[in-house]
Amino acid sequence: MRSFGDAMKLLLIQGANMEYLGRRQPELYGTTTAKELDALMRRQAKRLGVSLDILYTNTEGAAVTAIFKADRAKVDGILFNPAGFLHAGHSLRDCLRSIRAPAIEIHITNIEKRGYGSITSEAAIGMIAGFGVDSYVLALEAMVARLRHQPITTRLS
Repeated sequence: MRSFGDAMKLLLIQGANMEYLGRRQPELYGTTTAKELDALMRRQAKRLGVSLDILYTNTEGAAVTAIFKADRAKVDGILFNPAGFLHAGHSLRDCLRSIRAPAIEIHITNIEKRGYGSITSEAAIGMIAGFGVDSYVLALEAMVARLRHQPITTRLS
């Protein structure tokens, strides 16, 4: 439990290929760049009074290492887009199963509609998908509400 005044700490993991957001398949993923998404998420985190670290990796092992490191540092929650890891991310799934902090999986597109299932989703408390980059804002607000035991009051901006 955090002391009064301590900021809630969250980690956002962006999986394989996410660093090319805005350039890669804009017809599916939109034109918002990774840098623009990071700025949006940092603004939203500040508005919510939480600390947010963001990591991009194209290597599943690096994601696993970052999550275990965050768990040892007592991160409060994990937000993650497994991206290319969703098909065979067994190590990522097992890592998420073994940590204390809850995790929310995020996808820009509706992966079910596109015929994809997620290996990692069973280790998450929930998944938000299909709302473009707003999926990230929704996931951030959902995580903060859950950790604060409050209802979600989303105001996308």
